[in-house]
Amino acid sequence: MNAPDATTPPAQTAMAIRPTLSQQLARFAGGLTYDGIPPNVRERAKYLILDAVGVALASSTYDFAHRVLDGIKGMAEGGACSVIGMTDKLPLRDAVLMNGVLIHGLDYDDSHLRAVLHPTVTAFITALGVAEKLNGSGRDLLTAYVLGVETVTRIAMAAKGGFHHFGFHPTGLVGHFSCALTAGKLYGLTEQQLTMAQGLAGSTAAATQEFLEEGAWNKRLHPGWASVAGITAANLARGGTVGPTKPYEGRLGLFNTHLKDLAKQVDYAAITCELGATWEIMNVAVKPFPVCHFIHACGDAALILRDQHAIQPDQIEKITALIAEETLHIVAEPAQLKKKPANDYDAKFSVHYFVAACLVRGKFGLAELEADVRNDAAILALAQKVEAVADPDSLYPGILSGGVIIKMKNGDEYRHHERINRGAGDRALTSADIEAKYFDNALMTMPEQRAREIRDAVLKLDQANARELANTLAK
Repeated sequence: MNAPDATTPPAQTAMAIRPTLSQQLARFAGGLTYDGIPPNVRERAKYLILDAVGVALASSTYDFAHRVLDGIKGMAEGGACSVIGMTDKLPLRDAVLMNGVLIHGLDYDDSHLRAVLHPTVTAFITALGVAEKLNGSGRDLLTAYVLGVETVTRIAMAAKGGFHHFGFHPTGLVGHFSCALTAGKLYGLTEQQLTMAQGLAGSTAAATQEFLEEGAWNKRLHPGWASVAGITAANLARGGTVGPTKPYEGRLGLFNTHLKDLAKQVDYAAITCELGATWEIMNVAVKPFPVCHFIHACGDAALILRDQHAIQPDQIEKITALIAEETLHIVAEPAQLKKKPANDYDAKFSVHYFVAACLVRGKFGLAELEADVRNDAAILALAQKVEAVADPDSLYPGILSGGVIIKMKNGDEYRHHERINRGAGDRALTSADIEAKYFDNALMTMPEQRAREIRDAVLKLDQANARELANTLAK
């Protein structure tokens, strides 16, 4: 190898010395092809996209979606990119921001449990938006989506769930980097440019969880902002802008700045180990409940006990909810606020409300987040009896275990623990389960025939082009 000369940019000089993690990810991104993705992975990818589209369609009926759209349209000028379930056309970066709000707005989109984030939302909105803009093929879109999922999950897995400890939302944080790769792949960036794009994305990577304190809407925007930043970084790199080559492992890179003392525990090898051989997309869990994934096992446990023992909520003396200690500050604290959520978003992150509603209603779907249910006196009274404690048998973060202990006024006590939460691992939702969930969501806003048209378009997306798919998803 020739020694770098005086005209070689500093970033290229560093890469000539040794490959960095961003260079290795860039090499993988550049070499990934549709045919190089196993058929079962491609098939699962399409069903994960279908799940995301269904959630977006449901979100389009909610007030938050239209308020965000109004805000975006106030600054958008022109544009031809599609918004899922809506007639509006927006500029590329505004469209991906809006589509991110729609897919993530109900917190009903899929999760990768070891990564502790939502992978499809950032990967799909970026792949859809850029592929539509470029009039790319459905195969290109699907390939870029799989790339986004594989990279966002692996980067987050390296942190071992640590980002939450310091108030960061990993979906919005790590998504900046994976979206740069997803967009860069579709733009045909070189390995060098893909490396620069990741470095540039590091300057915008942030997503704090302060929204939890007031049930604010910030979290809904995080995936879209990650996509906006990633697309911007990819375009800057395409134009020749130089970025750092160590946005992950560098002294002031992602992990050292966001994990503080926990940076010592980062598993850097997880980012590239068996990349392209082991597909993390197969470990993505589809949500059966529209609430934070951390508390799903508690809800299922409560429903099981309710059915097994014909439990009457007014005869309950106390409920103990067992959840991972690392998640208590998100879904159980401060307890008094969690026991009476102020809005639907508060309710999604309250184990107290979730368990109580499951026991009173015998189910939990989007209807259980509406104001009339949230203010139900029986649910709120039961929520006061819920105490959340650390689960001694937790398998967090790889599996979101959990359970409940219900003590009755007559002294009877019932216990159930879900070692593996439904939707994950060997309890993954099947393609038929995902399709049923899709229809439940899509039929909130359209006739069945139209919902079937969208389903067919998604499941055959690699046989069409991206612009056709995007137009089908829009009204």
